[in-house]
Amino acid sequence: AAAATCPNTGLRTMRVAFETAKGRFAYQVEVAATPEEQACGMMFRDRITPGTGMRFPMVPPRATGFWMENTPLPLDIIYVSPAGRVLNVRRGQPYSREVLNSAGVTADVIELAAGEADRIGLKPGDRVRR
Repeated sequence: AAAATCPNTGLRTMRVAFETAKGRFAYQVEVAATPEEQACGMMFRDRITPGTGMRFPMVPPRATGFWMENTPLPLDIIYVSPAGRVLNVRRGQPYSREVLNSAGVTADVIELAAGEADRIGLKPGDRVRR
C-alpha cells in the first residue's frame, strides 16, 4: 500500500474485550476487512489513541504473519484462534521487516499499542470477545 492511500480512514469500528487473570479489558478497534485495508493496516500512523486498536479478520482462518514496515509505532500483535482464544502475542518494532508469525491457525489479528498486552496480563489461552 502506498503512503497516498494509507493510513486507513473511515473504517468500521467495534468493541473487542480480553478476559485475563487481571479482569476484562475492552477496546474500540477499527476493522481492516478488505485485502487493501489489511495491507495498509496501521502504516504511517504516528499515534494510537489509548483504548483503541485495529482488528484484522482472517477469512478463511489461517496461519499468518505480520510485519511493521512503514509503521512508526511499536505495537502488540495478538493472534486469536477460531475458538476465540489468544494463540500468542508478539511485539512489533517500528519499521521492522521481521515477520512475526502466529502460533497456529488464526481467525483474527488484533493490534494494540505496545505494552497493552503486558499491562492487562494477556496470555495464550485468554478469552477474546468480539
